[in-house]
Amino acid sequence: MVSEILRRFTHPVARFDGLNLETTRSRQALEFWQVALNGRADRERMQVLPGPGRPVTEILRIRAVDVAPPSSSRVHVDLRLSGPKPDYLVSSGAQIVREPSGEPWYVLVDPQGNEFCAYPAVDDRPAGIFELVVKCSDAHSLARWWGRVLGGQVTDEGNASVIEGSPYFPWDYMVFDQVPGLESFGGRMRWQVLARDSNPFDLIKMGSKVLSKANNNDPRWLLSDPEGNEFFVTFH
Repeated sequence: MVSEILRRFTHPVARFDGLNLETTRSRQALEFWQVALNGRADRERMQVLPGPGRPVTEILRIRAVDVAPPSSSRVHVDLRLSGPKPDYLVSSGAQIVREPSGEPWYVLVDPQGNEFCAYPAVDDRPAGIFELVVKCSDAHSLARWWGRVLGGQVTDEGNASVIEGSPYFPWDYMVFDQVPGLESFGGRMRWQVLARDSNPFDLIKMGSKVLSKANNNDPRWLLSDPEGNEFFVTFH
């Protein structure tokens, strides 16, 4: 009993287990994100797996849908480029929405219009994703909620908040960006977690809602956090 109580205090409720992207053109998405992530394409399972030297949970699962939800980028990734410009991404099908001006990064969309940000290389840090960005209405509160779920240190930066050092999280930062009019934001990207326990009790007690349960076609549950961000969960 004591060891179980200690486990709950010292181990996060869940661990990060990759991203999921809904698209009507799954093959095109797989080929583009393989280039963007410098990863390995698993065409049978429709996944981009980590490339050489990348974290093991840097996984992008492509889910084919008949109609993709409108993309207003409630969740997006930020990545470092391999050079000063995103020419190789444009050649693979991305489009530039905004070039660096006041801010030092590009805003691009992938071949189906999913937005992401790209930072020119300025030092020897490796190219690829370095943070996951979540738009929300109360960044401080939501970051602390996910800090309890995934572990890590929460730091407030103005109206935004950042989680660092979360076990199994593959990138430097999970950023919570406070924006007005959150109800107008949607998107096609969700993240996935592997739960510590065999049921959703802890997550529900913390404020999650169950949207759908596992079935014969998908072993994952779909839950939402206190601000309605949907995420997939696999239970032990």
